[in-house]
Amino acid sequence: EVQVVESGGGLVQTGGSLRLSCAASGFTFDYWAIGWFRQAPGKERESVSHISSSRNSPYHADSVKGRFTISSDNAKDTVTVYLQMNSLKPEDTAVYYCAAANIDRVLTAEYEYDYWGKGTLVTVSL
Repeated sequence: EVQVVESGGGLVQTGGSLRLSCAASGFTFDYWAIGWFRQAPGKERESVSHISSSRNSPYHADSVKGRFTISSDNAKDTVTVYLQMNSLKPEDTAVYYCAAANIDRVLTAEYEYDYWGKGTLVTVSL
């Protein structure tokens, strides 16, 4: 079974930076899709950034394009996907969730993912 664990959330001031990490292990095959979603208080969960094992054409939502960068690093049994978040705004405050699937293409919708982490809180203060 694929396990997904997020880390790196915290409190940061407007304009600051944070890097989130997502460690995913247990893939049956050597290909994967991993992405980030976020859910702000009182709002629905939204798609943020996504990448696949082919690393072609990572996806970023318009709201984070130019500020967030997704990247990945493969170790023997674990894939770690990073979300570098720069120029943070108060509206970026949310619980950030990492999701994974055993498929080699970029996925952007919640229903396409099979495995989810518990989330990590990012709070951007004024």
